[in-house]
This record gives sequence, structure tokens and C-alpha cells, in this order.
Amino acid sequence: MQPQGHPPAWKILLAFAIIYFVWGSTFLFIRIGVHEVPPFLYAALRFFAAGLVLCLWMLAKGERWPTGRQWLSAFFLGLLIFVFDYGLLFWSEQRVPSGIAAVMLATIPVFMALSEILFLGTQRLTIRLALALLIGIAGVAVLVSRSLNLGGTPIDRAGAVALLIAAINWSIAAALTRKLPLPPSKVMSSGVQMLAGGAQLALASFLLGESRGFHFSAVSRTAWFALLYLIVAGSIIAFTAYVWLIHHESPTKVGTYAYVNPVVAVFLGYFFGGEPLGLRTVLGTLFVLVSVVLLTTTRTQRTVPPSAATDSAA
Repeated sequence: MQPQGHPPAWKILLAFAIIYFVWGSTFLFIRIGVHEVPPFLYAALRFFAAGLVLCLWMLAKGERWPTGRQWLSAFFLGLLIFVFDYGLLFWSEQRVPSGIAAVMLATIPVFMALSEILFLGTQRLTIRLALALLIGIAGVAVLVSRSLNLGGTPIDRAGAVALLIAAINWSIAAALTRKLPLPPSKVMSSGVQMLAGGAQLALASFLLGESRGFHFSAVSRTAWFALLYLIVAGSIIAFTAYVWLIHHESPTKVGTYAYVNPVVAVFLGYFFGGEPLGLRTVLGTLFVLVSVVLLTTTRTQRTVPPSAATDSAA
């Protein structure tokens, strides 16, 4: 007998499996697509389509259309999250293995903690927190350093810089999401941010001249399937599972996807993408994941009462 109002265990396990493995697999599917379709255009197609579906779904359920102020917030967050985070992720996956890209983006909690300490003043630096930050920075150093004799080729520096900028922009957007006016429905909020971000990604693609010499007719079925997977599984199904889980499980448990996704991405890249899995990759991944675990399980020492947090688009 299940407790009244509590979903059956199989639904909980299925939702966790979705956010663990589907989100972890999206990095490989991004890599597949951006080798045929320009990266900002590919990202624009993914998020505009997913955002449109989510918004229409919410309108059909009776949700209100966002106000002008909410749209302005969505466009601003869309710029940070989708252009300067996902856009750079898609671009970097032309140069960096998909598993390593996932590991680099797993440093987002590191930058969020640093911003709270250095700029927002909402968290105090403790020994445990300092150790977590140092381990995370060491993990990135292992992946990019050309002086460490760990075997394997260090990742492309331009791609690494782009991924670090992406992680920083996500951490900034996460902080600003708490203060900006957005639709009360998490799904509608994410839908309008995806719509706004998709439109801005399309504009960025046009300004970067990605359409020159590119023809949709030359895109293979594999790349189109990868895009469909990213839209339906990665942005619609997985995000819906995430929102549903947030209402039935503790945020700490749900947040474990942050250190499962990189592991899934690394192994999928190795087994299905032909990506190397040497000592450098293993050590760098291990350092980053230990840092994330320490950061997400550290009891925060705040200097002011915490603001009510809302989730940004996943």
C-alpha cells in the first residue's frame, strides 16, 4: 500500500532515470548534430521548438500568457542561459568531447558558490567550502593543463574557455532568477525562456553568418533524429520529469542529477562516440564530481536570510 497522495515507487524511479540518463545523454546528441548543423542554429531549433510546445501546453491547461515585464525578464535570462550558456556549449562540442563538456559544465556550483562569496555576500567561506572550490579548480586544471604528464591530449583551450564562460553565465542567471519577475508556473516560465532564448540564438546564428554555405537538404537523418531527441526527450520529457520530482522528492535528492549526468555523458561518449577515456579524463572528472558533491552537501553559512529560490530553465 502506498501512502495517500504519494506516487508509487516505480514512478519515482522512472523520473530519476529520465533526468539521470536522458539529460546525461544530451551531450552526445549535441555533438552528433553540431558536426552537420551550425551550432547556434542547431541550438535555436532545439529550444524554440521545445519552448513553443511547453507554452502551448500551459495555455491549453488554462495558464495565463506572461506579462510584458515577465517577457522582458525571459529575454534577459534567455540571453544568459541559452545564448551564452547553451550556445557556447553547442559551439564548444565541435572542439571538445561531449563527456568532457558535461564535466566542465558540472563546475556551475563552483561559480555559484564563488559569486555568493565574492559578489553577493550571501555565503561565508568555510574550510569545507574552500576545499570544495580548490578541488573543482584542480579538476579543470587537470583537463586543460599541457604541463601535467597524464597521458592523452589536453582539451582544446578555446573550447574549454567557452565552457567556463557558459558555466559562469548559468551561475549568474541562477542568481538573477530569484529577483526577476517571471510566470509563477515553472513550466510556463521555462517555456517562455526557451522561446526567447531560441529567438535570440537564431539572431546570433544570422549575425555570425552560419547560414552561408549551409543547406538543410544536406543534413543527415542522424542529425535530424538527434535534434528530435534533444527537443522531445531532453527539453520536454526530462524537464517535465524534473518539475514533477521537485514536487514529490527533496531538492537534495533531485539535485543528485548534477553529479550523475557527467558520468553518464563520459561513458556514453566513450562507448558510442569513440571519445578517449584516459587517466586525464578520469582524474579531472573525479575531482570535479567530488567538488560538486562537497558543494551541494555543505551546510551553507549565510550572512543574510536566503531568498526564495526558483528554478531556471533546465
